[in-house]
Amino acid sequence: MAATRLVPVVRQACSTSGPRLATVDADYIVSVLRAARGSEGARIGDCGEADMSETDAYHVQQHLHMALSPSLGPVVGTKVGCTTGVMQNYLGMSAPCFGGIYESTAHKGHVKLTHRDYHKVGVECEIAVILKSTIHPRNDGSLHTKDSVADSVGRAMAAIEIVDDRYVDFENRTPDWPIWVADDFFGAGCVLAEDGAQTDWRDLDLSKVTGRMQINGKEVGSGVGADIIEGHPLEALVWLANKRSARGEEIPAGHIVMLGSVVQTKWLQPGDLVECDVTGLGCVSAVFGE
Repeated sequence: MAATRLVPVVRQACSTSGPRLATVDADYIVSVLRAARGSEGARIGDCGEADMSETDAYHVQQHLHMALSPSLGPVVGTKVGCTTGVMQNYLGMSAPCFGGIYESTAHKGHVKLTHRDYHKVGVECEIAVILKSTIHPRNDGSLHTKDSVADSVGRAMAAIEIVDDRYVDFENRTPDWPIWVADDFFGAGCVLAEDGAQTDWRDLDLSKVTGRMQINGKEVGSGVGADIIEGHPLEALVWLANKRSARGEEIPAGHIVMLGSVVQTKWLQPGDLVECDVTGLGCVSAVFGE
């Protein structure tokens, strides 16, 4: 990995074993985030991120993707997170954010996973899309719209997002949001519905579809597409397309985009069976065995 660095400053190092002084740079933070993947790694603590900007956070995220791809596979998708005002206020963020999804963590259908592979695993009931054509950056200063991004959507489907709380105490901002963003914002993969994936998704009003989650056969939450962002799930794709466009980046054909959750995150116990269904977009399940 190329040694591209943030401006060096003296801060508290990213550690769970007590404070020390170090020069924090992208390579150093990436090494800590990389080590935390998997349940045997140390949880991520204060990385001295108080002076990190959003730009810095995404800079580190790009280098994390390069560091993790040899073991997890290439980035094949993007999750959009923190899409509601309630969640932004709760987490102290002013806008949505995004993180990568790696090939080996993108599952399909009905899968069996292992609870102990995560620090603290949680799930969300989501709507996902797969692009049939590339969304290119706008070079003329104009913005992507719901209509323009819709032309690139090939399939829509129900999905489970898998999240992992890899942090010492995120509720008390240890670490704070720039590290969450750099670390793919709690991301740990997804499960996509195969049987219900719709190529004729335009026949559905995605703002009105209902998503439901069950854990061990008991319904634990439900919501509608309009709950995700600004009244329509595709507004999350609009936000992502414009965010990427401002950075001169495309969203390639074949890319998975997780548009956001209609159910609050649920944290799991070993052996839990999670089932999610979204009206007209299929059902999906995962068991997190011991």
